[in-house]
Amino acid sequence: MNSSCLENESGNARLPGRAIIEEMLAAAGVAVNGSRPFDIQVKNPQFYRRVLRQGSLGLGESYMDGWWECERLDAFFQRVMRAGLEHRLPRRWRDTLYLMAARLVNYQSLRRARKVGEHHYDLGNDLFAAMLDPNMQYSCGYWKDAATLEEAQEAKLRLICDKLGLKPGMHLLDIGCGWGGLAAYAARHYGVRVTGITISEQQRQLALQRCAGLDVDILLQDYRHLALRADRIVSVGMFEHVGPRNYDAYFKTAARNLTPDGLFLLHTIGAKTTDLRIDPWIEKYIFPNGCLPSVSHIAGASERYWLVEDWHNFGADYDLTLMAWLQRFQQAWPQLTAHYPSRFYRMFTYYLNACAGAFRARDLQLWQVLFSREGVEGGLRVAR
Repeated sequence: MNSSCLENESGNARLPGRAIIEEMLAAAGVAVNGSRPFDIQVKNPQFYRRVLRQGSLGLGESYMDGWWECERLDAFFQRVMRAGLEHRLPRRWRDTLYLMAARLVNYQSLRRARKVGEHHYDLGNDLFAAMLDPNMQYSCGYWKDAATLEEAQEAKLRLICDKLGLKPGMHLLDIGCGWGGLAAYAARHYGVRVTGITISEQQRQLALQRCAGLDVDILLQDYRHLALRADRIVSVGMFEHVGPRNYDAYFKTAARNLTPDGLFLLHTIGAKTTDLRIDPWIEKYIFPNGCLPSVSHIAGASERYWLVEDWHNFGADYDLTLMAWLQRFQQAWPQLTAHYPSRFYRMFTYYLNACAGAFRARDLQLWQVLFSREGVEGGLRVAR
């Protein structure tokens, strides 16, 4: 990028920096200061310089700072992702170094593993209780026959339990159990004993309350320390935090803790291409040290230990889930303002909208992969 394109900008002049951004957005059908809901309204002329120099991080932080607005951020991001504009934004030298280091450094080591729990999942149970469904499912709902968030999330829980073929008396291990919604549902409706693990203390405390009186144990523990024997294993929305350097250990650990005839269901967001790229804004503000797996990542790391019985993609349902969360978050905001600053509102709104747009554009996927240790004789007829 020629630095002369970024100099001497003023609020009124149509100078190169603004022209570059307008040209890029036009490729996605988005206008600057246009009249459509997905057009952006620029409030600070330094916006163009910031985005050209900082890329995705500058785009997100400038929104948090009120430098631009958009009536329908979700539709804006859908168009941006469809046009592939995220690949045309500059990559800052820090991001390049992070990408290089990711091949050498284990960003999801035992020492670092708790960072995402402290940074995101410990934001506050009041926030997540207001935004999520009654079962507090912070993962994609299943909207096949659902009309509401509550119905979609209960359908997802039922789908998981049915795919695993849960029966009374079985022992279910829930790796990354969140606030205990799945553990409580499986224990209550399928008569199983559940051991759930999480790295978030706030999640554990609420999960213990929600599962009181049920045959459920909730442990504050890293998955690498597991040493038990389960009939079934489930892991929902946790694999995104494992990292490629730990995939082998993850699948090996799951196999070690499952009976030979057991089943393992992995529910995870997935990337459509195989690389180590991490969105710098998401990494800084939402999920530090995360990395989305690809089909190749999962297949390559699991094949030594597991046979794939079923692979189910319903990523389009995450768009509906995220928009439902956004609506509930915005409705609850007046009651949350005492604990969260206004900049947090813009950050969280941006996060939910950006993710919804990415799933709507099919840039992100949601997979449920069902594994067996040795292959189920005669195969499985998997619930849908």
